[in-house]
Amino acid sequence: MDAAFTAEQDAIRRTLTELLVTGGPSGEGVGGERLRELWRQLAAGLERVPLAPPLLATAVLAAPLVAALGSEEQRAALLPDLAAGRSGAALAVPAGALSVALGLTGDNAGGGWAGGGRSGGVQARRGERGWVLYGQAEQVLDGRSADLLLVAAHTGGFARGRALLFLVRAKDAVGPTRVRRTAAEGARPQGTLQLRDAEAELLGSGAGVAQALGAVGRSAAAVLAVEAAGAAERLLGRTAAGDGGRARFAEAYAAVQAARSAAYRTVWQPADAGDAPLALAQGLEALRAAATEAMRGGDGGSGEARACFARAAGDELLFGPVERLRAWAVETAGLFGRTGDGRATEAGGTAGAAGTTGAAGTAGAKEAV
Repeated sequence: MDAAFTAEQDAIRRTLTELLVTGGPSGEGVGGERLRELWRQLAAGLERVPLAPPLLATAVLAAPLVAALGSEEQRAALLPDLAAGRSGAALAVPAGALSVALGLTGDNAGGGWAGGGRSGGVQARRGERGWVLYGQAEQVLDGRSADLLLVAAHTGGFARGRALLFLVRAKDAVGPTRVRRTAAEGARPQGTLQLRDAEAELLGSGAGVAQALGAVGRSAAAVLAVEAAGAAERLLGRTAAGDGGRARFAEAYAAVQAARSAAYRTVWQPADAGDAPLALAQGLEALRAAATEAMRGGDGGSGEARACFARAAGDELLFGPVERLRAWAVETAGLFGRTGDGRATEAGGTAGAAGTTGAAGTAGAKEAV
């Protein structure tokens, strides 16, 4: 892991580390007030500086999964180095499936996003010396350089299969090949992971994978929403409206302020973070709007504006798209008569998937959308 962070990035890393060691970004082991304080510190840092690529891959996505699902021995062996920045980890999910795996744009309980027991994805089977993996995962954040790979793989065949998480120690394992993917300037670095009977170790007992991925997904969406809103506000603050573009500039400014408000709502309610996917959708749209306005207006198409646009587009490919983030949030809230698990809602009440009941809960969910 590249630990050569700036002072501000290192402060963000320390905050993420405290969240991790006291219960993960979902904050399950943290008292309410301390949890809110940690999230406020994190948000304040992200408003000033974007996440360093290894921090998103390691501290936001991979390490919390090790903390939530790993055995006592796995946690003891892996978490100290991951938390201190001495090593990096990456979550490897088949191409295009990360947002569903994290429960942001679809139901992740079935595990079909890992390959479904058919062609594509990554398949896991027992070999002579333990588990072996075969398949390919693309668009792996920091996948080219991470020391530890958490690979989502399908096991058990088509009819009775499920998705599990496996540990692949990149330097020691036999079978994995990593290829750097070309990315636009400003986009987060990604890699393609090719597995040919790669030796792997099951993470924990295999229980609770979907729930842990969902919790990490909500935390990641909250983090990315704050980061996007902060970047958009900084960028727009240095942009002057061009001739004939005042109305467009005003629209971009309104979008940025709405995104910032939505992002901070997730900061004040981090244990639930039910609105995090909606906040992420608003943040990505606001960052694209601010970058576009900067390239049209006073920023003159600077490298920073282009980099922000590329990062927003790349994040939408990984964690969205925004219309699916919104659609799944609406479905899980039960606004149109059904919850995310397919249960019909009764008149006068909405589903527990979003934690709202009664007419007031429905109205609040509509307002959030």
